[in-house]
Amino acid sequence: MARPGPLNSICDVAGIRVGCAQDEAVRTGVTVIVPENRAVCAVDVRGGGPGTRETDALQPENLVDAVDAVVLSGGSMYGLAAADGVAAWLGARGRGYVVSANPDVPRSPIVPAAILFDLSNGGDKGWGAAPPYRALGMAAMDLAGRDVALGNFGAGLGAQAGALKGGQGSASVVTSDGITIGAMVCVNALGSVTMPGSRAFWAWPFEVDGEFGGVRPDANAQVDAEDWSGAKVNPAPRANTTIACIALDADLTPAEAKRVAQMASAGVARAIRPVFSPFDGDVVFALATGARPTPAPRALAIARFGAVAADCLARAIARGVYAAASIGGAPAWRDLK
Repeated sequence: MARPGPLNSICDVAGIRVGCAQDEAVRTGVTVIVPENRAVCAVDVRGGGPGTRETDALQPENLVDAVDAVVLSGGSMYGLAAADGVAAWLGARGRGYVVSANPDVPRSPIVPAAILFDLSNGGDKGWGAAPPYRALGMAAMDLAGRDVALGNFGAGLGAQAGALKGGQGSASVVTSDGITIGAMVCVNALGSVTMPGSRAFWAWPFEVDGEFGGVRPDANAQVDAEDWSGAKVNPAPRANTTIACIALDADLTPAEAKRVAQMASAGVARAIRPVFSPFDGDVVFALATGARPTPAPRALAIARFGAVAADCLARAIARGVYAAASIGGAPAWRDLK
């Protein structure tokens, strides 16, 4: 049977590290996913109000076929500057895409990024001409390691998931043939992660060993198609987003990684309702480290990886909200009665 890895996080994928930095006063933060070696990367953008960097470069027909890091940031468009800090950190250490054989030409770190909106969460946003995100990106790189904190950390610090406090989540699974798949997510969705009138997560069928509370819905529970209980009120463009990164240790091509990212987005739909709305900026990246061969037949393996990644991402979403603590006006899941 497929089971979580020993850390139950994206860092169960060998060679993947995560760095988180946050500013409690501003109520914002940055999460960086860093492969030990440059990794194949793809992206699937489903939300109607995304904020991204370098996603065009990830299309399989384009030149760049690997990245140096992936950034998930708070701060809306200001948060895209976190990737500048990460790129500077990597470039200073000689990492990045080789533009020229001339050693005097600096390497170009490829750092795609996605942001979520946390500007209205009550933190001190009076930064003037000096938003904190570039510095937070560099700080996150300094702190990168295999320990992944859940809840109010990284880009999950200022997040809100529907009416509840959002957060940072992660989960992993090792398939029956030894491929490790992990998910990292920061949940700031318009939609609700819990069922109407219940503490049960929408993702409850995928839970492993009570990892997000073990709460189950009533046996007779039914859901009206237009019942959005627990969603945010008065949504605004770019004010809601679930941003995530899948990692696996298979040797995928950019096109195969793209299919895994697309299939993994189904995990967002399994864990949040409604999802992919005009008001959300939902983005899912997929990283493939290439450490293990993809089993034959490849097309079937890709289908299996995508399906497993979707379930893993649904679990990570619930784990992030389950671990979050209330700050500001949004109650935490743990505060529900």
